[in-house]
Amino acid sequence: MTDITFWGAIASPYQLKMQSLADYAGCQWQRWPDQTNSLKAIGAALRLNLARRKQSVARYPGRDAQLDEYPTVPYYTLDGRSFFYDSTGLALHLDQLNSGPQPLLPKDPALRFICQLIDEAYDEFGLYMVHHNRWVTSAATNCMGEVTSREMRKVLPPGLRQRMARTLPQRQVRRCPYLFSVAPDGFDAGVSQQLTPPARPGFPPTHDILNSAWRSYLSAMETVLQNQPYLLGERFSLADASAYGQLSMNLIDGRAAELIEQLAPTTYRWLCDIRDGKHIGSTGDLFLSEHLQPLLEIIAETFSALMRQNQAAYHQALTQGQSLFNEAAFDRGEALYDGTLMDQPFRAVVKTFQVVVWRDVCTSWQQLEDAERKAVQSRYPVVADTQFTTTG
Repeated sequence: MTDITFWGAIASPYQLKMQSLADYAGCQWQRWPDQTNSLKAIGAALRLNLARRKQSVARYPGRDAQLDEYPTVPYYTLDGRSFFYDSTGLALHLDQLNSGPQPLLPKDPALRFICQLIDEAYDEFGLYMVHHNRWVTSAATNCMGEVTSREMRKVLPPGLRQRMARTLPQRQVRRCPYLFSVAPDGFDAGVSQQLTPPARPGFPPTHDILNSAWRSYLSAMETVLQNQPYLLGERFSLADASAYGQLSMNLIDGRAAELIEQLAPTTYRWLCDIRDGKHIGSTGDLFLSEHLQPLLEIIAETFSALMRQNQAAYHQALTQGQSLFNEAAFDRGEALYDGTLMDQPFRAVVKTFQVVVWRDVCTSWQQLEDAERKAVQSRYPVVADTQFTTTG
């Protein structure tokens, strides 16, 4: 049994994902700073900040220091000294440690690829949908400023908790366009101007894309979960953890939670069951089910399409001498590109960490044996139509 200390908050879908992974693997864990005392929390914060400055925080099994970015949260440590980030890396780490009743990633190469594809789709595009649901759909009902400030209270100077509760939502709302959620001009969320998700000059609105995509993902989840207990068969896997982490983030967001229960009641119960630990101890076979087809179709239409456009824009930006990317570039209006998703226009900033994600997915596809690729393509035609290439 492995003890894990997380540094994170339940506002993060990746924290929720990692907790579900640790639960299935039978690991004891605590989430700091909330679940420890102030002295230990401050000490851990100082060690983590030092490790970040030294660029010594690792991603298991390896990190691309040139393209990867450290997140705000979450992180994890197994010994209190060496810190790691990345929720998918935790699954790989736990499998290497032989934690859990069965591996979190399938052994079969074809099934492992599908697991990776679902995992990365939820991690990258799923984040946009659920962030949008928190700050746009649930603008009048979410309580994450208060929840997060309460979790971080043990490392906040006296008097700053209420300030954080007020300013954190304002900051997150301002970040909506960076996370693909651009409001139309004159958008009214029924809240104050400071909490109203903004439009951005020159950027097409994307609310319709995200609302439509989210409903398609929920419908696809219903198709799978009405026919089998987990996405890849009879037991919990990394694919489930990623879907759970993102979608369950909205369970405490008021209006978004109500919509999940209305639109996808089976998925809603499934999310609640994993939250309550009912996936622990699940065993059985993993397999490629025909019920996955709708989910893979919406993944191809959103995640795969966006990753290919981001990659092409990255290579184009490099040829033009661009060196600043991600949120820092977005704030300066640099490294922007125009694209189309679900037949609608968008404008986004090049994200280097998504270049890594797509490169890894394409490498996994190319490393399959011909017979394994053909088996996947014959079962899922949408996969056959996807170009898993890393050319610019």
